[in-house]
Amino acid sequence: MIPGFASRRRFSDLNEQEILALAISSEEDDARIYRTYAERLRADFPSSAEVFDAMAVEEDTHRHWLIERHRKRFGEVIPLIRREHVAGFYARRPVWLVENLGLERMRAEAEAMEHEAEAFYRRAAAATSDADTRKLLGDLAAAEAKHGNRAGELSETHLDAEAKGEEDRAAHRQFVLTWVQPGLAGLMDGSVSTLAPIFAVAFATQDTWTTFLVGLAASVGAGISMGFTEVASDDGVLSGRGSPMKRGIAAGVMTTLGGLGHALPYLIPDFWVATTIAMIVVFVELWAIAWIQNRYMETPFLRATFQVVLGGALVFAAGVLIGGG
Repeated sequence: MIPGFASRRRFSDLNEQEILALAISSEEDDARIYRTYAERLRADFPSSAEVFDAMAVEEDTHRHWLIERHRKRFGEVIPLIRREHVAGFYARRPVWLVENLGLERMRAEAEAMEHEAEAFYRRAAAATSDADTRKLLGDLAAAEAKHGNRAGELSETHLDAEAKGEEDRAAHRQFVLTWVQPGLAGLMDGSVSTLAPIFAVAFATQDTWTTFLVGLAASVGAGISMGFTEVASDDGVLSGRGSPMKRGIAAGVMTTLGGLGHALPYLIPDFWVATTIAMIVVFVELWAIAWIQNRYMETPFLRATFQVVLGGALVFAAGVLIGGG
């Protein structure tokens, strides 16, 4: 909150000096965001890092221009006012929410930032009747529009089609190694390894609640075990598989979900209804695993289907035979 202000101010209540101060602080924040993106990408995506470095320099140029305008019109002291002080003003997402989501998300976020800034200045210019204020805000809108065009030119300069293609392939590979591969391993482990105990208990007791509790325990236990195993097995430094924490979360969560998929139907009191639904869920899970293997791991679909469906069928049969015996 701004000292002396009882609450967040509405944009319509800001005077010309406050609007200019808000623009200055916003340009400064955006330059920091672009530099953070550049630093995050520099090792793996140097061409995109150059784009964000250049965009940060452009933001600095705009900020210096705005400060000069403020100095000429209002003097040296710039009021402390930021986005969070103004109700309804567009907000930037915390940088850590974006920088962990990959290259394409950063590019999309940067594009959205430029559009939001330009729209803000144009809306502000249209909302004022003072000629000087309207001209000032119009100039700022034009500057943001030029910045957007400049961003496109920078992308063409530093990120040609070949470089972008290489970076996109590297980003896809990193996504597969960090999220898809451990998640798929977890889904396979959770879906297949829990089949035997769940259906063995189901056919041995024909008690849906007991079967559900066994399935819940097996799924959660397998998820915790799989997650910790993934974290401890590889720190990702030499293998390039990415953060062990991310891989552990992917493996643990998908393992748990894989087991819960055919445990949850046993919340239904009727044994045969629950078992029929659980079998359908198992069928869907196994085909989903085969599809993921084909889509992301480039495993031929027939081979993936044979491996997963046959393996799952054998484990399922073992559980039914043990429980029914």
